[in-house]
Amino acid sequence: MRLTGICLVMALLFTPNALKGKTIPIREGQSIQEAVDNAAEKDTLLLAAGLYQEHDIIITKALTILGHNYPIIDGRGQGTLFTVAADHVHIHGLKMTNTGKSNIDDSAAIKFYDSKYCSVDDNILMDTFFGLHFSNSSRLTITNNRLHAAAEKEYHSGNGIHLWKCKDSLIEGNHIEGHRDGVYLEFVTNTTVQNNLVAGNKRYGLHFMFSHDNSYLKNTFRKNGAGVAVMYTKNVRMIENIFEENWGASAYGILLKDISDSEVIGNTFRKNTVGIYMEGSSRNNFRHNTFRENGWALKLMASCDQNSFAANNFTGNTFDISTNGSLVLNTLKENYWDKYEGYDLDKDRFGDIPYRPINLYSVIVEKIPAAVILWRSFLVGLLDRMEKVIPSITPENMIDESPKMQPYDFSKASL
Repeated sequence: MRLTGICLVMALLFTPNALKGKTIPIREGQSIQEAVDNAAEKDTLLLAAGLYQEHDIIITKALTILGHNYPIIDGRGQGTLFTVAADHVHIHGLKMTNTGKSNIDDSAAIKFYDSKYCSVDDNILMDTFFGLHFSNSSRLTITNNRLHAAAEKEYHSGNGIHLWKCKDSLIEGNHIEGHRDGVYLEFVTNTTVQNNLVAGNKRYGLHFMFSHDNSYLKNTFRKNGAGVAVMYTKNVRMIENIFEENWGASAYGILLKDISDSEVIGNTFRKNTVGIYMEGSSRNNFRHNTFRENGWALKLMASCDQNSFAANNFTGNTFDISTNGSLVLNTLKENYWDKYEGYDLDKDRFGDIPYRPINLYSVIVEKIPAAVILWRSFLVGLLDRMEKVIPSITPENMIDESPKMQPYDFSKASL
């Protein structure tokens, strides 16, 4: 439950850390930087509601900055609002707006350097370039913030929540919209991203590279430029997320490039151009996912191997699976395919004849994209029927030996 207003004030004033310092009230019109400079370690600065036209506020000591009724920190289009280079800094309940717009110094609402045990909670960020920017920091708590940028192009904005070389952190309950990437993680480890709504960002909802041993749980990624990109990473857990309505010539729910030893479990891929696009990825486990009403549910490139797809639902997709090669080194087992036309004479709830989910036309479209214009024509239907009887182009061993006859009810499944 989110604490706001006077409840948040009281909660923070009576924490053990706060009791070690004093509470200093700041009125509208007073200098925040001057109050920071005059405060002692572990003091709390309590900002009254109002407008504070200030930027480049530098914090180098343990402090709590607490807003009452969301005081507005307006940078007037100049620089970064807060720069933090200290441990145990907590910023809560502010409305921050109008940073500078610079890729050279990565202008942001708040920038943290070499910091530990810091928190940013229940803030509103409007019209910032980067929202929250963290470098070489750990033990961070980034929760319940609302970030909104109004960039028309991806190069007009930075990322909403940006972590570089950070570890052991929590990103939870944030709403991020209109940035270049909603959440960007690079060289980040042992971090959990959960229960966030990431929508309408210009490039990726979530973008992470070289970021091992992280978990992404119960997030919603909706109508972002190209969904989620996961690159050069191992030991990732992506569980019970929703990826939906990412449409476009190069859009997808998730791009997995050079990913290994990871789990993608209990997710929903709905109404994306491509649900999952994979290349160069190995030893990943896909289980209990729902692929519904996508253009392509899964594009599994020939460079992928030892991946397992078991007990997933494929429903209402134009193409269930597509690939660009004939050698298949991945396994399909006990998935539900709504296009399966087999039978179950022994009543074990699995089909008695195998199912080949790659149809001829998906292979043709992979090699000649413009051919998609002929989809649903009589000729295409005839070619697919012939290919099912006498396979010649589609990969022979891309096959589910035991397709499920009825879709899984994942609400009753143990993930």
